[in-house]
Amino acid sequence: MPINDARPLLTRRSFLGRSALATGGTVLSLSALGRLNARSALAAGGRDRHGTGYGPLAPVTPSNDGDIAAAGFPELAAFPILALPHGFHYRAFSIIGGVLSDGNPVPVNHDGMSAFAHPTEGEVVRLIRNQEDRAAPGLGSVMGPPETRYDALGRGGTVTLDYDERRHRLVQDYVSLNGTIVNCAGGRGFGLRSWLTCEETTAGAPPWGQRHGYVFQVPLSVEPGQLQPAVPVRPMGRFAHEAVAVDLDTGVVYLTEDAGSGVGSGFYRYLPDDPVDLLAGGRLQMLGIAGLPQYDARQGQTEGTVLTAVWLDIDDPDPAAAGNSSPTRTFNQGYVKGGAKFNRLEGCWWDSGSIFFVSTSGGDAKNGDVNADGFHEGYGQIWQYTPDGASGGGLRLLFESPGQAVLDSPDNITITPRGGLMLCEDDAGSTDMDTHPLAPGIVNVNRLVGVSPAGEAFEFAVNRLNSTEFAGACFSPSRRTMFANIFGNGSRGSGMTVAISGPWSAGPL
Repeated sequence: MPINDARPLLTRRSFLGRSALATGGTVLSLSALGRLNARSALAAGGRDRHGTGYGPLAPVTPSNDGDIAAAGFPELAAFPILALPHGFHYRAFSIIGGVLSDGNPVPVNHDGMSAFAHPTEGEVVRLIRNQEDRAAPGLGSVMGPPETRYDALGRGGTVTLDYDERRHRLVQDYVSLNGTIVNCAGGRGFGLRSWLTCEETTAGAPPWGQRHGYVFQVPLSVEPGQLQPAVPVRPMGRFAHEAVAVDLDTGVVYLTEDAGSGVGSGFYRYLPDDPVDLLAGGRLQMLGIAGLPQYDARQGQTEGTVLTAVWLDIDDPDPAAAGNSSPTRTFNQGYVKGGAKFNRLEGCWWDSGSIFFVSTSGGDAKNGDVNADGFHEGYGQIWQYTPDGASGGGLRLLFESPGQAVLDSPDNITITPRGGLMLCEDDAGSTDMDTHPLAPGIVNVNRLVGVSPAGEAFEFAVNRLNSTEFAGACFSPSRRTMFANIFGNGSRGSGMTVAISGPWSAGPL
């Protein structure tokens, strides 16, 4: 039988009084977030540059400049790629245009990522990183053995990186899954034994050799040259997958959809027959709100209000036609039954019994962009879903950005060691083009934005290299290092993975 998703739901009173994010006794309360919202609404236009979390930011050059120069990027070795708070430093590696340890080129478009304990080496962190390659069929940048490709024409996939946390250096990086396309985000598998990588597309054959729009498993144990054939988890649904978060207590998989602007995106769960073997089958469901069919969560929401969730079965999770106009599209199957609509769902993360997920452009404060269906985009929302098998669970808006100064287009999300949030901005080009004094000459600047357990949002890092997004933020198992990606624009030297370390205990994260 499929496993159940049962867990007591926090009441509104206990939630407000105790926590929204509970980790080791630290909390992110809605009352604190309300104070942040009020302060931000009163702020003058433009970004708040002052950063209270760890203090003001300043440009910082990479600590491994010699390694960067030796890898063929002398122009980056002395360039302050990031602006960070005082005392923090970083190393940059696996740079687009370079060469992986297995001899393949470093692929383009570094996106979602997570950090795991290495299977055998105690001081080594194993990262698995998505490569969101959107090249045409037969083109692209993720190589590897032809016989393990899911689609012979696909050149997306994942790269595994081993990082020695004690010596602060990259040990090796290599292709670990190939033959997929548009690998956007993903999530940690049950038991922390795999990475689940997501295709953010529903492209099919032709022009591709296979249908796309699936989740794939990448075992943590894959070593260089030992790739396993890429196999889609078809019962988990065919749609424009963004990210997944596995409830590590129950094995239930939660999934976000980024179908693009103006077409509606859903929040899903997959109840596997066997959480250790996702391919064994299961049931895909879409979230709805009890008594409010086809609920529009994109705007007009109130932080902290608990909405009772219902879960609606998707009858055909692997539709042959999955385009936005198709009535058999996965979202449309759930929506016609009363499912809820969000605007472009992005990253999600499980922590302490709840799933936290992001709408990159929901909200009442508008960024100037208008979708094809007339919806005026917002600056972003953060949602919390808490399971309860008896009632379907509860959904609440945890935080909504009041404007560009606080948070602009959040994407990937992670929970910090003390129970706060770290959010990766992906401000790709809204009409309110923003600049930043720490990134001269760049329009639509992207940041890592922290939200403290006390509810205070602040800049933690600024991408000074280019206007591409931050992605894949995650902490090492020791919590000493935070890893993140600069996505890149496809050109040599434009994207990389960074390992950031410093006085974490001196601030709120």
